[in-house]
Amino acid sequence: MRLEKASHKAIKYACMKFHYAKAIPIISTGFSVFNDNNEWCGCITFGGGASPNLGKMFGIRAGEYLELTRMALNGKQESTSKAMSIAMRLIKKKCPTVRLLISYADVGQNHIGIIYQATNWIFIDQSKSSGTDVFYKGKWRHDRIAGNIPKAVFQKCEKRIKAGKRKYIYPLDKDMKTFCNELAKPYPKKEV
Repeated sequence: MRLEKASHKAIKYACMKFHYAKAIPIISTGFSVFNDNNEWCGCITFGGGASPNLGKMFGIRAGEYLELTRMALNGKQESTSKAMSIAMRLIKKKCPTVRLLISYADVGQNHIGIIYQATNWIFIDQSKSSGTDVFYKGKWRHDRIAGNIPKAVFQKCEKRIKAGKRKYIYPLDKDMKTFCNELAKPYPKKEV
């Protein structure tokens, strides 16, 4: 398996075809994932995050953290956790000022963060709901897709309050690791 810098075209395609949100987030850097057969499997992307205050609780500024914004993969990669691990190593190498990675598992999509747990991220919190989900084409989706749906159709869609997110962090330096470990909570488990 190998990862290389992704083009905007590859990121756009992967986000729209392989990710449930069907939206392209703000991205600082992204990697195309290729399996051992040299087949393109999608993209893993990172950005500065939706909030300019994202790093505040960790005592760091913009440029010292990145948010994992998308794992938009088609399932043909040998191992999702291996692809994630390689992406994390590439961030550490190519973005030396970044001290912390941040990501979220969407409770509304029944995500508990298995990939983060498999790659030793630290679970720190579960946020309350914010915003609305829309039931469209058989799936609950973020209401940001409203611009992609005819207004009359969007107005008829079933809506619900979002279920919140589970927050995971991954420190990239020793000092940040010590701080982050103090915030650690037990990993959430899948409900049976």
